[in-house]
Order: sequence, then structure tokens, then C-alpha cells
Amino acid sequence: MNVSFTNKQEKYIADQIDSGDFQNASEVVRDALRLHQFYRYKVLDDLKLAIEQGWEGPASTRTVQDILQSKKLQEATE
Repeated sequence: MNVSFTNKQEKYIADQIDSGDFQNASEVVRDALRLHQFYRYKVLDDLKLAIEQGWEGPASTRTVQDILQSKKLQEATE
């Protein structure tokens, strides 16, 4: 399998090896893939839970326009 990295990614991998935390690039990539897999499943599980809570929770009295206006006001104050 061939994998291409950007210069920035190659530098990051080299820095990780230089730090002594990893012995080679394969270890860095395997660790990154484990973290990606964990993160991905965590995000998906959290989204599924939020969707389930939304379906099972009480109906909102807010309209789409109310929600959009609230978002605009929030962005204006940031």
C-alpha cells in the first residue's frame, strides 16, 4: 500500500519520531488511525444519541425562523 503525505504531515510524523514517542512512521500512522477510528465512532454514537433524544423529546414551539434568527444574533455577538 502506498500513501502520500503533504510536507506538513511528513514533518509532523518526523517530529513524532524525533520526540521518542514512536520508533518509525508506521507506528505514528497506526496510532493516528486508531485515534481516528475511536473519534469517528464516538462522534457517530453521540450524533445517534442526540437524534434519538430529539425524536423522543418534547416538540419545540420554536419555528424555523425563530431558530435562524437566534443563530444570527449569536453570530453577531461573537
